[in-house]
Amino acid sequence: MSAISWLSGAFHALVAWLVDVIGSLGYPGIVGLMFLESSFFPFPSEVVIPPAGYLASQGRMNLFAVVACGVAGSLLGAYFNYYIAVKWGRKFFERFGKYFFVSPSALDKAEAFFERHGHISTFTARLLPVIRQYVSLPAGLARMNLAKFSLYTGLGSGIWVIALAALGYWVGGAGEAMYKGLHKITAVLVVFCAVLIAGYVLYCARRNRALKKDIS
Repeated sequence: MSAISWLSGAFHALVAWLVDVIGSLGYPGIVGLMFLESSFFPFPSEVVIPPAGYLASQGRMNLFAVVACGVAGSLLGAYFNYYIAVKWGRKFFERFGKYFFVSPSALDKAEAFFERHGHISTFTARLLPVIRQYVSLPAGLARMNLAKFSLYTGLGSGIWVIALAALGYWVGGAGEAMYKGLHKITAVLVVFCAVLIAGYVLYCARRNRALKKDIS
């Protein structure tokens, strides 16, 4: 048996188990599990929303409610990380930052960065694997504007949750097809974010050049 076949089989078994679990927990279970995924607990949304989407295709859940609960859980988890960083993050690094090569000036630069670019950073990070759970920590550390943080976290989370729910709805409980579908979604979103960030960098460069011309 190849490694890919073994992984897809294990994934199929996990999805089948989660279908039963989420079916028992209902919508509050989606909110709770997505809260864990969006905070710093290692619980991937890839194994929460697709089974819920599959249950929606079977008429056991409502697809729009699944998406709404997924986004709500993501936002709650993001707020959790954000406020932890606001309350303790700066104090921690001001006291122990020298041991992590983080100076007070670096904290000021991070705050200035999120003031200018927090929207694009937060939005794209919510679409990328691994870092989507943790972008709320530097955003809170830099005290990013909460309204902007909420808007762009919600937008990024919404796209991600809709993609996963649609995958589960249309692919169903087929483990290998869902496993491959997750890889395709991730690849598409990585490319999308790369193009978006490249376009944003070019826009900022052109704007800065225009500002310099106006000043001179």
